[in-house]
Amino acid sequence: MTIDVRRVLLHTGEALLAATDLVLPGGCAGCGAPGPVLCPSCRRDLSRPPREAWPVPVPPGLPPPWAVAPYAGTVRAALVAYKEDGRVALLRPLGSALAGAVGAAVAVRPGERLVLVPVPSRAAAVRSRGRDHVYRLARAAATALRAADVQAQVVRALRQVRVPADQSGLGAAERAANLSGALTARREALPALERTTVVVVDDVVTTGATLAESARALRVAGIEPQAVAVVAATRRSRGAAAPPTR
Repeated sequence: MTIDVRRVLLHTGEALLAATDLVLPGGCAGCGAPGPVLCPSCRRDLSRPPREAWPVPVPPGLPPPWAVAPYAGTVRAALVAYKEDGRVALLRPLGSALAGAVGAAVAVRPGERLVLVPVPSRAAAVRSRGRDHVYRLARAAATALRAADVQAQVVRALRQVRVPADQSGLGAAERAANLSGALTARREALPALERTTVVVVDDVVTTGATLAESARALRVAGIEPQAVAVVAATRRSRGAAAPPTR
């Protein structure tokens, strides 16, 4: 069966957000308006119909990437508030947005399992933030998908084998070279990925180099990811003229 994306996106509605709309001193994480952690307008920005978000240029080996929104404005502000400022009340609405992207990216047959593989965060970043923000986002997305009757689970199937240089200021080709060979599959996790639909997930796609490297590491281990899904895509990743030739 095809995942009902509308049901997934409705998971960001009033019933769900009643548990996360905490009135915090910072107000809306998207626009700064006084009140809940996300105002109604910013919630709508995270409930857009998912779209393919091919980077330009497309890194080799990148599975079809899907995103809910551009990485700009209120969506960018909300993601930064969750990732860097520790506003954990954003986890469930952001996770539900990610679930919407996953639901648009793949179709799951009856009885088939869906596995979300999060891009691994660097150990230094996890220590600094006190949490693996992508892993927690993936778990929130799996929860939203299970609410839509999808057998979804999260498997930490990737790990770093070397620490790449800081990506800041690097172009697409430089990022790809910097990340090449940085990840490998966890051998002990592979049985959980067999005979499943596998989607690699992250918070944002920029050049696509990290997601392409994640897909490469899984393929080396004999696992073919069907797609990648993110909450948001940078402007240059939106509306690419065409996907790469397959």
